[in-house]
Amino acid sequence: MSLEPVTIKLDKIMVKLQEEHDFSWLNKMGEVFCVFDQQDSGNICFGIVKDGQKRFVKYAGCKPMDFSGDPRDAVLRLSRAMPLYSILEHPLLITLVDHFETKNGYAAIFEWFNGECLHSHWLFAGIAKYNHPDSPFYKYRQLPVEKRLKSLNAIFEFHRYVEAKGYVAVDFYDGSIMYDFSRDVTKICDIDFYRPAPSVNDMGEHFWGAARSKSPEEFRLGAPIDAKTNVFTMGAITFGLLGGETDHSFSKWEANRSLYEIALRAVSPERDHRYNDINEFKEAWDAAINSGAS
Repeated sequence: MSLEPVTIKLDKIMVKLQEEHDFSWLNKMGEVFCVFDQQDSGNICFGIVKDGQKRFVKYAGCKPMDFSGDPRDAVLRLSRAMPLYSILEHPLLITLVDHFETKNGYAAIFEWFNGECLHSHWLFAGIAKYNHPDSPFYKYRQLPVEKRLKSLNAIFEFHRYVEAKGYVAVDFYDGSIMYDFSRDVTKICDIDFYRPAPSVNDMGEHFWGAARSKSPEEFRLGAPIDAKTNVFTMGAITFGLLGGETDHSFSKWEANRSLYEIALRAVSPERDHRYNDINEFKEAWDAAINSGAS
């Protein structure tokens, strides 16, 4: 049975939830100018502005329409993620400004980044993501290969740093990537589920992540989640941004064969066939770039 949504007015923005919720704590932070309330994670996000300064607010504790879990679990996940933004602080990661408990939840405040999420499912669901002219993913795929290679380099650089800090990227997919089309700048916007490495798949097939970006071990209970998993993740996102996503055929690939072979090795189902870590993967990638690949 479908739920009848409860509509809450925050300044000029209307928010739809499964039940009433107190957002009075937002009042002192500024004016709400946008909301992202169609998440299945249990989080709801706001854009707020005060004295001309914009902030991005991520909040857990309410019940968004697409959320089927317990808000208390979402609160725990968000609060536990906060140290990651300090440990993995980097110019390519959105900047955490503050985080705190509220009466009924938990809020994280980030600097505003004027980019668009490549998986904007709340606006461009299903096939519209891939063919609607206003879809951020579609617009990104129309960029020249050189610009996408530069963007991928930023993604690889950040994750090389993540690996050097002893962490593994969990739940990284195109929804974790923001792109500013006016400045051609890429940022990572969500690292909430990253873990110290090596880790283990403790959830089986429901391990965190989008199926199109997950390695085979991220579907198997008890499997190692480590540097080789990181390599698969980088390869998968590369096929998403340069190729046929889960279709790894060369006919869908938009760069040259040298880069294709490197990406293909990265997403090998056999862990032993992959590069040992992101550093090794990126060294091969950079060598191919420097030899004239495009």
